[in-house]
Amino acid sequence: MIKPHGAEQLMPLYVADQQQREALQAQAESMPSKIVSSATATNAVMLAGGYFTPLTGYMNVADAMSVADTLHTADGVFWPVPVMNLLSDASGVVVGEQLALRDPNVSGNPVLAVMTVNAIETLSDDQINHIAEQVFGTLDGQHPGVAAFTGQGNIAVSGPIQVLNFSYFATDFPDTFRTAVQIRDEMATLGWEKVVAFQTRNPMHRAHEELCRMAMQDLQADGCLVHMLLGKLKAGDIPADVRDNAIRTMVDVYFEPNTVLVTGYGFDMLYAGPREAVLHAVFRQNCGCTHLIVGRDHAGVGDYYGAFDAQTIFDEKVPADALLIDIYRADHTAYSKKLDKVVMMKDAPDHSKDDFVLLSGTAVREMLGNGIAPPPEFSRPEVAKILMDYYRSL
Repeated sequence: MIKPHGAEQLMPLYVADQQQREALQAQAESMPSKIVSSATATNAVMLAGGYFTPLTGYMNVADAMSVADTLHTADGVFWPVPVMNLLSDASGVVVGEQLALRDPNVSGNPVLAVMTVNAIETLSDDQINHIAEQVFGTLDGQHPGVAAFTGQGNIAVSGPIQVLNFSYFATDFPDTFRTAVQIRDEMATLGWEKVVAFQTRNPMHRAHEELCRMAMQDLQADGCLVHMLLGKLKAGDIPADVRDNAIRTMVDVYFEPNTVLVTGYGFDMLYAGPREAVLHAVFRQNCGCTHLIVGRDHAGVGDYYGAFDAQTIFDEKVPADALLIDIYRADHTAYSKKLDKVVMMKDAPDHSKDDFVLLSGTAVREMLGNGIAPPPEFSRPEVAKILMDYYRSL
């Protein structure tokens, strides 16, 4: 395994000592408090789990603007997207004092974290739009990431945090949610040193499955970390519990034991394409992985990004010494009728389009919604059944 990003050891901000945590929880009930955005809450969960090492809390405006423009904080820490606590109302918040952050995603809005307020700054509309355009490559309000970011408010409350729990992720996904600390521990127990990570917000079809297998074989990796996003998605995406069931079923049936870890992390999807691909690399380095698979339209949405922009950003904007993790670059993958297996299309120059089984996501969703199983070349029958049952229940 490789070292965490920017530190010798992970820096999880969860208050692990039970007595300290209970004492802080009690104190938090009498502090000024704010119900934060889902983005702020999931940032806290990621800070708690060590995924955001070496950050210690929420960025101020100077850091956020610097990250947007240069992929570095003002003091030079490489980071691809701003990590902010944006509020629409900061009444009662005082610089130098503590603020309890209440969870918008859990009934009753319990305290999720306590922050020490270092600064309260108001961003102009131009600053908000500048950050959004740099991170998402667009200001289109139809882009789900842009809409979520610009809808939080324009008051940045920055400072270090201490996190008291992992929101709904640990309770709703007890078998899947893992911190970066836990993932490193599990991989160490398995004796894994070279590990390839696969990021997903969708169920895994045959191409995804074979891509993980190809990467493990090409890299001679000890194992694969299948790491699924468990937070909020755009309308129409498959819910996390359905994805979890489908992925676990595929791994259990079609991979050798102890070669794949199925895990999840508590974060809302940004749909930031190239920038989010770099963030995914940081997460996986902090988990101890040596490689991250980056394929076509990684972390994209709609037609906002080029098919392989999430690969070229590592050549064009990520300094060679910024990260220790390497990128495994995947091309278009499809089932070859000629070879009777999934291949990268670039590796089959003698094929015509008719030699591949090609299905769009829209076509597959329509088939599933009509109770029709996609062809076995596209989806394992066990996975297709789980997805058909989900679509029938809608």
